[in-house]
Amino acid sequence: MNDKNNELPRWDLTNVYPGIESKEFTEASKKMKALIANIGDYIQEHNINPSKPPENRDPAYLAEVAAGFIDLANETLRFSKTLSAFIYSYVSTDSFNTTAQKALSAWEQANVPMHEHVEITFKGWIGQIADLIPEVVKKVGTCEEHAFYLQETAQQSKYMMSPAEESLASELHLSGAGAWNKLQRVITSQLTRQIETEDGKKEVWPLTKIIYLRSHGDEVMRKRGYEAELDAWGSAENQYAACLNGIKGSVNTLNRRRGRQDAVHSSLDDSRIDRSTLEAMLEAMKDSFPMFRKYFKAKAKRLGKESLPWWDVFAPASSSDKVFTYEEACDFVVDNFANFSPILSDYARKSIDNHWIDVGPREGKSAGAFCMDVPGVDESRILLNFNGSFDSVSTLAHELGHGFHNFCAIGKSELQQITPMTLAETASIMCQTIITDAALEAAQSPEEKLSILENDLNDSSQVVVDIYSRYLFEKEVFERRAESELSAAEFNEIMENAQKATYGDGLDERYLQKYMWTWKPHYYSAGRSFYNYPYAFGLLFATGLYAIYQERGDDFVADYRNLLASTGEASAADLADRFGINIRTKDFWANSLNVIGTRVDQYLKL
Repeated sequence: MNDKNNELPRWDLTNVYPGIESKEFTEASKKMKALIANIGDYIQEHNINPSKPPENRDPAYLAEVAAGFIDLANETLRFSKTLSAFIYSYVSTDSFNTTAQKALSAWEQANVPMHEHVEITFKGWIGQIADLIPEVVKKVGTCEEHAFYLQETAQQSKYMMSPAEESLASELHLSGAGAWNKLQRVITSQLTRQIETEDGKKEVWPLTKIIYLRSHGDEVMRKRGYEAELDAWGSAENQYAACLNGIKGSVNTLNRRRGRQDAVHSSLDDSRIDRSTLEAMLEAMKDSFPMFRKYFKAKAKRLGKESLPWWDVFAPASSSDKVFTYEEACDFVVDNFANFSPILSDYARKSIDNHWIDVGPREGKSAGAFCMDVPGVDESRILLNFNGSFDSVSTLAHELGHGFHNFCAIGKSELQQITPMTLAETASIMCQTIITDAALEAAQSPEEKLSILENDLNDSSQVVVDIYSRYLFEKEVFERRAESELSAAEFNEIMENAQKATYGDGLDERYLQKYMWTWKPHYYSAGRSFYNYPYAFGLLFATGLYAIYQERGDDFVADYRNLLASTGEASAADLADRFGINIRTKDFWANSLNVIGTRVDQYLKL
């Protein structure tokens, strides 16, 4: 397989629909609208009123009504999510495709009533019968199977505006926060800059490709990439500021109207953790900063510096780091997954061989990597921007972990599969850990081991130290946005201050990355505020689980697969309790960070 970007595999979704302009796709779009209309008819027929308690309060009757709604909702959500994934497979890989952009807009418009049916009408109705939910969920069948969903819905119904206000907010999202989110994605995917390559040629690259110069073996190229990024992000800073002001302003307004304590409050509920759990984890993370600063300083020393400028944060351990072809990366991941579980290994091979992965970077393609569920065919699709580094191999393993998580949940309904971000990273980070351990064990020399440790610690430092900086940034942005809009300069200042507070003297304060807030899509999701600390939760939770796996061996795997299948049906604390883990104490998080600390010690000794 040739590893030129334009010849790397692209994902195939023709088993879903032949194309974005096909008759099958058009018919499916019509069917989705019909399914949503059926739910509306069901609501009318059974008088599901979010503002008025039902006259018949017999739990058996209410269970029958709720079950009928849930069954219809699951069928429609499965169909709708399949359509969404298919459309997004075009939008995320070619932002210039106006047909796909229009299809996405049409899908979003068509789903406004669905959101209202589930998140407004049914949730409000459940709130009217919250006191009877314990009896309703005892009824055998759909309600018993969806007990957690119904109980959580009853709890969250307390944070609703009136049905009319919720409906208006839902409709306005498309032309408000949702539109700002789209603009951020389009700007980022279409930004380009001229780069002088190693052989002296001048080429125009998309920023999604320039980003990967961060881990280039030559400092000259890393610095060129850093300067190109600053120039590009800076050229659009006012547009980004408008996007972020619009989104955070909308979220603040809705949180206030819904009776939320703050923006963190809603994210905690979405994450299915409580504030004491977050505070315990954050405290342990903060305590670990000196450990990570030792790593940063040691890395700087290897590079002949006292502290790291931003362009060296992702520098490889040596300029001779192994470069993987995509085929080599796939074989390495599949072979080592087999040591953990043949089922995991078979899943990974199937994903690769069936072209479920879009591999190389190119203009118009989204930056980074992600995995999306395609429920209609019980498959997933993975987007990468593969560049041959071990980090790319690790990312491949990470995203295959997300796909495996989806695979383990096959057979569960859509409402049973609603997984919080805190638990969504469990399988992905577990898979990364498997690959890192395998690479360390297979290392043939201290230099090779150093390179692997560098990649691992760089990733861990990003998920602990940088994620904490992002949390600080977003928290301050929400607080200040409640008073007034912020300028691009203010966003830059908040970002730099957050980096200084977390990285400390591990970084050269003259060369930070003040524009981190511009291109990170996580800040621009109105529905997922604080889309940062869940990554730290995932890393440290998975690290703790991996330690248990090392103690228990093969008999751990079946329990682990059951955990992945159940992440939509219990709180994080309850699922952790299955393995004897108490996430509300600082000790658990500190112990997981100590595991990372042993790798810092290894790094310092090499």
